[in-house]
Amino acid sequence: MAATATEPKISVIGLVKSFGDKHVLRGIDLEVMPGESVVVVGGSGAGKTVFLKHLIGLLQPDEGHVVVAGVDLTLASPKVALDLRKRFGMSFQEGALFDSMTVFDNIAFPIRRHTTAIPAEVTERVHECLHLVRLADVEDKYPAELSGGMRRRVGFARAIALEPEILLFDEPTTGLDPVNTAAIARVINQLRGELNVTAVTITHDMALAFHIADRIAMIRNGTILALAEPAAFKEIDDSYVQAFLHGEVPEEEGEETL
Repeated sequence: MAATATEPKISVIGLVKSFGDKHVLRGIDLEVMPGESVVVVGGSGAGKTVFLKHLIGLLQPDEGHVVVAGVDLTLASPKVALDLRKRFGMSFQEGALFDSMTVFDNIAFPIRRHTTAIPAEVTERVHECLHLVRLADVEDKYPAELSGGMRRRVGFARAIALEPEILLFDEPTTGLDPVNTAAIARVINQLRGELNVTAVTITHDMALAFHIADRIAMIRNGTILALAEPAAFKEIDDSYVQAFLHGEVPEEEGEETL
C-alpha cells in the first residue's frame, strides 16, 4: 500500500531490542510525517543510534515494526528492503568518509554503485550535491585536508547523492565548535527546504535540536519519555527533561550519565 500525504512517512510501532541481557529499546512508538524533521535526544547509552539503525533496516527488532512509506521494513524480503533503503540518505558520525578517496569520489561512490549514470552525469550530480551543501573548490581534496565542519558537509553531500526521500543524521555536530554547529544547522534546514525531504536526527546537542526540529523526542529507559514541538519541549514538567536541557545531573538515584 502506498503512503499518502496524510499518512506517516515512518511509523515505529512497539520497537523492542536487546543485546544479550542488555535491554536497549523497550517499546518505542513514534510517527514521522512527510517533510517533518524529528530530532531524537537522550543520555549516552539511551539507544538513539540503535533506534536509528532500525529505521534503515541495519538492525532487526526483537519485537515491533518499522513501516516506511507504507512498507513494513521488518517483514520485507531482502530485495524489497534493499530497494527501500535506497530511499534513505544517511550521514554518519563525523562524516565517515573514505580517507583514500577524494571528495569527488566519496560523493560519486553511491552514484556509481547504484545507478547506470555515465561519467558526465556523475560529475554533474556531484557538483549539484556540493552546491547544495554550500561547498566549492574541494572536490579534489582528501578528507584529511578538510576541517571537521567541511567533512560533515561532504558527508551530507554523499547522503543526498541518490536523491533520497528521507535523510538520517547521526550526531552531525559532535566535536564541532559553536560556529560550525550553527553552519551545520543552517545546511540541514536548507537541505530540507530545497529537497523536500523527511529528516530524523539523533544528537546530544540541544542547540542543534532547537534549530532544526519540528518535534523533539527524548528516549529514556528504552521508551519515549517526552515528545513535543521545540517551544513546548522546553516547558515539559519532568525533572529528567529539565536536567537534560540545563546540563545538570538529575536528582534521582541511578540516573544514567547525561
